[in-house]
Amino acid sequence: PMPEQMQALIRKGLPEFRQVEWVGLTDSTNADLMERARAESGVLARPWLLGAHLQTRGRGRSGRSWQNRSGANLMFSCAFDVFLPPSSLPTLSPFAGVVVCETLRNLLTAANRPFLAMKWPNDIQWRFAKLGGILVEATRAGTARLSADHHVAIIGIGINLDDARSLSMSLDRRIADWAEVARADSAAARVRPEQMVMRIARAWYEAISEVSTQGFNGLPQRYAMVDGLVGQRVDIIDDGRVLNTGHAAGIDPTGRLLL
Repeated sequence: PMPEQMQALIRKGLPEFRQVEWVGLTDSTNADLMERARAESGVLARPWLLGAHLQTRGRGRSGRSWQNRSGANLMFSCAFDVFLPPSSLPTLSPFAGVVVCETLRNLLTAANRPFLAMKWPNDIQWRFAKLGGILVEATRAGTARLSADHHVAIIGIGINLDDARSLSMSLDRRIADWAEVARADSAAARVRPEQMVMRIARAWYEAISEVSTQGFNGLPQRYAMVDGLVGQRVDIIDDGRVLNTGHAAGIDPTGRLLL
């Protein structure tokens, strides 16, 4: 749908969100929501959702740019109030990925669900090719801060709807898109973009609410159900240097990869 229609559909479907916007063009939905979260005025009640048909400065992890084309990528960010100590905030990254993977699996027929998996820390894969990426950032709540552990988490996602072939050529690695998933799965073929947005946003909202009261209980077990790396040999690389090599063996309770 065009941005105005997309916005209207999502607003109607997500009444629990205090602010929902969908625009044709912006620099970065994550950056936009981060700026609003740090502002001293405006709509302070959350959660918020901001989506865009095109991002000129979309970002992935480690500052990587997110390649996108209007109509070919589903991109949006949500802002949530979280009540966690700073040391627990990094766990939101794999946690958000697990929630998305569980949600998208539920859009598929049972036979195809195992083919949609997660690569640590939060890449969503279809048959071992990247289908989507997630970026999680956090900041202290501003003037409306309720306690010392009150933060605002910005969770952004980009899902390839189409264009996987050209992306695969430009990135020199295989990329997946939802069109490919839909060709293989009759249930996926019936899913509309706005429905995908609402399912993911609501799943994040419900999961974040639970985390603020119960912590990340059961995260390693949930991750194990969607783990796309288990048993594979992996290299841990930083700045071009291999720091560790081993076989992936799940995650610990804080979301760190185990080798």
